[in-house]
Amino acid sequence: MKISLRSPARAGFTIVELVIIITIIGLLVAIGVPNYMRARDNSRLNFIYSNLREIENAKSQWALDNHKQTGDDVGALAQLGSYLRGGTVRDAIRETYTPNPVGTPAEANLPTGVQLGPFAAGSAIPAP
Repeated sequence: MKISLRSPARAGFTIVELVIIITIIGLLVAIGVPNYMRARDNSRLNFIYSNLREIENAKSQWALDNHKQTGDDVGALAQLGSYLRGGTVRDAIRETYTPNPVGTPAEANLPTGVQLGPFAAGSAIPAP
């Protein structure tokens, strides 16, 4: 009868393999996170531009219905409520919208501390 003395096979990763895997994951994260941040900012900016276009269209309809001329004050955004989809515009990042007088493009004012694309924190984004 033959008895074999075998040491049990060791399963697992070596420290070098773990370091290589962690490095690869770190590189993927370093590439992916800035792209994600840029895509998020672009989508928020496009959403704000869409809201500004909607406000401009509502302002034009309001001016036609109320016989207003260029330079007449719109007042508050609430006056345009019946001309807006859903009665109001939803914000993307707590920005506030200023309709401005008829003939002057509407603006979106960024909150303090929030930078969006080329616009600094607290700045106004004009209608496209």
